[in-house]
Amino acid sequence: MDGLALLGLLLIVYAAAVIFITVKKPEQIWNMAKIRMFRKLLGEKGTEIFFYVFALAAAGFGIWLLVS
Repeated sequence: MDGLALLGLLLIVYAAAVIFITVKKPEQIWNMAKIRMFRKLLGEKGTEIFFYVFALAAAGFGIWLLVS
């Protein structure tokens, strides 16, 4: 396994963690200053959509790195 494949795998794991946090909304993480700022700017649904899009982009890039 080369470095890019490892990075791809880490991006996929990161995307899974972001989706888990978005779905479960653990209170300690969901009330962090950065996420509160996102919720203030984008609203609750907008923040969720932002995190889903970010996770899909990370997963897509990770899969691309794994197959290339």
